Amino acid sequence: MSDFLYSIDLVIFYFLNHTISLPILDKFFSVITSVNNWYIAYAILLGISWTKGGLRGKIAVVGVILLIVASDQTGYRVLKEYFARPRPCDALADVITPIGCTGTFSFPSNHALNNFAAAVFFYRLFPKLKWVLFITATLISVSRVYLGLHYPSDIIGGALIGVLFGYIFSQIALFFEEKLLKKNSEDS
Repeated sequence: MSDFLYSIDLVIFYFLNHTISLPILDKFFSVITSVNNWYIAYAILLGISWTKGGLRGKIAVVGVILLIVASDQTGYRVLKEYFARPRPCDALADVITPIGCTGTFSFPSNHALNNFAAAVFFYRLFPKLKWVLFITATLISVSRVYLGLHYPSDIIGGALIGVLFGYIFSQIALFFEEKLLKKNSEDS
């Protein structure tokens, strides 16, 4: 069974990494996969959330920072070390790697884990943002396969773990918001 699943993984991997490989997509996915290209956007969005989002916005800022620390460290320090799956660019001879073969192990994709965790978290607090959140998380995740850094199963695993983290942290954030609103109404 695992050979069958791996063969499906490879078919999808080679479709994204070889069949649709184009210079314009190399550039596009190379830009969106780099966390360094997102720092200004993150800072602006968190600033808007903090200043314009009221109590929920402030809870969201603190919550997402804690969420990303927890999800990123769980993926990087615990799961990647436990599974120790080599990246496709390390395991396969014919991988196209527009940005080179970087990083440690492959499973799970921390890009997928963190972006889906944040997408679910913010979606539960700000439902109107669902399309932009999930499209962004999906594009960033697909970029990792296209660039030869992850197998599709790394993305699916990372996304599912991220959804779980995002849901749990959003539940905690909504719980704190409810408690703070109740306390404020009692104090008034």
